[in-house]
Amino acid sequence: MASSEASRQAGTGTTVRPVRFLALDSWRGICALLVAVMHFPAAGPISDSPFIRNAYLFVDYFFVLSGFVIAHGYSQRIATGTDYFRFALLRLGRIYPLHVAVLALFLGFELLRWAVPALRGDAAAPFSEGMTIAELFSSLALLNGVGFDTRLVWNSPSWSISAEMWTYLFFGFAVLVLGRRHWLAFIPAIFVGMISIWSLSPLYMDTTWQLGLIRCVYGFSLGALLYRFAGGYLVAFHQGRPDRPAALATVLEVAALALVVLFVTFAGKGPASVFAPWVFAIAICIFGREAGHVSRALKATPFLWLGTLSYAIYMVHIFVQSRLINGGSLAGKFTGLPIVGDCTMGGEAAYGFGPLGGAFGTVMMLVMALAVIVAAAVAHFLVEKPFIALSKAAAQRVGSREMQNGRKPKPASV
Repeated sequence: MASSEASRQAGTGTTVRPVRFLALDSWRGICALLVAVMHFPAAGPISDSPFIRNAYLFVDYFFVLSGFVIAHGYSQRIATGTDYFRFALLRLGRIYPLHVAVLALFLGFELLRWAVPALRGDAAAPFSEGMTIAELFSSLALLNGVGFDTRLVWNSPSWSISAEMWTYLFFGFAVLVLGRRHWLAFIPAIFVGMISIWSLSPLYMDTTWQLGLIRCVYGFSLGALLYRFAGGYLVAFHQGRPDRPAALATVLEVAALALVVLFVTFAGKGPASVFAPWVFAIAICIFGREAGHVSRALKATPFLWLGTLSYAIYMVHIFVQSRLINGGSLAGKFTGLPIVGDCTMGGEAAYGFGPLGGAFGTVMMLVMALAVIVAAAVAHFLVEKPFIALSKAAAQRVGSREMQNGRKPKPASV
């Protein structure tokens, strides 16, 4: 889930004013929150909606957008091994500190369950079933999304962070070795990814630890290829974009939004889901212009903040949701009410806020969303921002050493 803070025009070699695709950032925040809603076990019309049940597909929006904005920022800035090292350092500094911080929270709570048996309830024993020490080290090594594990482990959504980091390295290596022709590496990656997922994944795009890396490389490569052919136009359009939203652009944005909603609702976990990155690529092309009224609305402060917090929302939501269930279970013991228990969501068995009915489940869904946003804001200010600054400073120091060796460094970008 990379930040879109880049500043070069695609394919021209011309330096332009910094361009940030704000509407696409806002969509990332909305998609992160939709994934959190999908994961929360609370009975009601929201969780029963086919659109929410299939919101796992928005992870593919993250991958396509990451490819697009990383290509925007780095497709002309990796020419030497030192450039590649700086790129890897910046990307690691962007995603790894929060990943470790959330793992520390999970580890702390698991230690608490081990020390206080009363906290275990009916759940699995501490340090078992996806929470083993070996699986902890797998997560720390960013191997939990590349096929080394046999299930989702610890902070389960972090499989995609693992896959994305390795994909960053693939991208940087392609730029380093192939230069301006690096985009040629993306074409086979896209089609190999599609064919592999189609033929090897029982639930097609709903694959995580099994084929997560292939899924990520597929979406990321499509996003990077999209930038190669459309990025120059979109950047140039931003330079001379009219102040007033255009009616035709608004129609296209509404149509793109309808396409995404309908696709996610009906594609489900069937064969059509394999085309999710292409649908999101279309949406990125349209919303990347930021020329319509929908884009203007997405640039309102609340949506921009949601975009800023998107990575933290994605990373903290499972921990927050698990603690809400713990709290509901404890409250049920004190009140005698079945606040938490067995329920169904979208026809599938679950354990969560279900026994008291859909209205209560909907309220708890809203409580969860607020709690996740608050926790994400804390994580952003305490972990993300400081470590982004540290990684940029470290990259600048590498650049300073380049300058001492007679080579002008490129500015650090996250």
